Amino acid sequence: MRMKTAQILMECLLEQGVDTVFGYPGGTILNVYDEFELHGYKNKIRHILTAHEQGASHAADGYARATGKVGVCFATSGPGATNLTTGIATAYYDSSPVVFITCNVSENLIGKDSFQEVDITGISMPITKCNYLVKDPDQLADVLREAFAIARSGRPGPVLVDIAKNVTAAEAEYEPLPLAEHPNHGRLGAMLRRASHDLKTPEPDAGDIQTLLDMIEHAKKPLVLVGGGVIRSRGAVPEFRTFIETLNAPVASTIMGGGACPGNHPLFTGMIGMHGSHASNHASDQCDLLIAIGCRFSDRVATNPATFAPNAKIVHIDIDRAEIDKNVKTDHHIIGDARRVLELLNAKLPPHDYPEWKQWVFSHKEVPLKKDEILHPHEILETIQDVTDGDAIIVTDVGQHQMWCAQYYHFSRPGQFITSGGFGTMGFGLGAAMGAAVGNPGKVVVQCTGDGCFRMNCHELCTAEHYNIPVITVIFNNRTLGMVRQWQNLIYQKRFSQTDLDRGPDFVRLAEAYGIQGERAATQSEFETAFRRAVAAGRPYLIECAIDKDAMVHPMVSAGTPVTDFILD
Repeated sequence: MRMKTAQILMECLLEQGVDTVFGYPGGTILNVYDEFELHGYKNKIRHILTAHEQGASHAADGYARATGKVGVCFATSGPGATNLTTGIATAYYDSSPVVFITCNVSENLIGKDSFQEVDITGISMPITKCNYLVKDPDQLADVLREAFAIARSGRPGPVLVDIAKNVTAAEAEYEPLPLAEHPNHGRLGAMLRRASHDLKTPEPDAGDIQTLLDMIEHAKKPLVLVGGGVIRSRGAVPEFRTFIETLNAPVASTIMGGGACPGNHPLFTGMIGMHGSHASNHASDQCDLLIAIGCRFSDRVATNPATFAPNAKIVHIDIDRAEIDKNVKTDHHIIGDARRVLELLNAKLPPHDYPEWKQWVFSHKEVPLKKDEILHPHEILETIQDVTDGDAIIVTDVGQHQMWCAQYYHFSRPGQFITSGGFGTMGFGLGAAMGAAVGNPGKVVVQCTGDGCFRMNCHELCTAEHYNIPVITVIFNNRTLGMVRQWQNLIYQKRFSQTDLDRGPDFVRLAEAYGIQGERAATQSEFETAFRRAVAAGRPYLIECAIDKDAMVHPMVSAGTPVTDFILD
């Protein structure tokens, strides 16, 4: 059938099972937005209008991470498109599947520095899996189908589709195509095959699997390191838990691996790296076999690659061949999807046990937590854990509060901890929390943020209030850029340059200005009372927590030093 290409775009979204879009309209994308009214797509696809395009990008990302679906974000040309770039990069570094759809100026105006024209495909090329500029109406449907396939396949990630405005006003033939039939569809199938490097996951080599089994058989002190790849791989977590319980060895996690191994599991040693636990960091230093699954060995994990796991044979399991030996030299690797690799290992792995090794690892105790008249960060997280029975989805910004969440909240499932791990995006939290809440109605979603981060995108409170998205915002307010101050305190001889946040706003009154109830808490009992009220309210809520200006994340390893060289215990 023949129809407007703007309508074809909407039909393609429905083919993909899209039920929610986050976005912000503008001149070049108006033909697309008109379809919400003209043909009633507003009754089939929910559109969330955010306060800023960056908020929309983070919301689509949070939705994707919390649901496992592909997130979708709309924006107009020029500044609308460039406002997405931080969100695109955030999704790219954490392998989150989001399709960003922008519309550019008409084809006859491209390249002429036209009003609100920008080469968004050129700008976003390094931070997307793939991107497109659509100039041919007949290609739009298949380009959109391919974009979704690439976003969700292999190592997931963001894809951008930019459409010239004149294309959205044109007409083209549209043939409805169920999602299951896409790989076998003529021209689309050919396009998908051309993109096979993105769409086909290699079957793990049987010899590589056996080599790892042999290495396990000879190991005396193995350590498993789990990263975000296990979270992103569909169905990998049950296989992972079978693997670690059969191996019965200590398990450490990167920040992106939170939820793969339950935080209260007897084998779990905690986070590893710059703010890793004593048990995890010392275990990595003394293990004789390190099995890393779905992690990148970033500089926050392998703080000094040359000295990381110096006594171990390092085995790296990853879907992306480009990650192998990129940061840390390995002794063996297996290329493949985490779920499939673990499935093959579990089929042949006999039960093991390492009682003396585990006893040594878990003998490394953490610093005792303070309990006194003031409110401490761990008390905030412990209270959230207790009140929600550990079932809340925690979304963070970046900084001290992010590390405290990773350390003190016991995540138990994929999608329960949503944070910007790779790109470290301040301002990520509120948008991502809204996306997570929209995708998980009925779940308690808590945005944990710092006063510095919250200022960056607090205008999205109007979005949460308007759509009644029940995000509970908990501000760890230490009146400073906490993590930067911690570095200044420990490394820069207390030269606190430009980190004091001795200014407004009054966060409670700001929330009230947006029609959201706010409270303050200075003790654990005050916070518990306020948080219980927030959960019971079932609507957006804000709690400002007064914490010590010099509260620090314990422990800490300086950048570029071995993970056991703690400068802060």
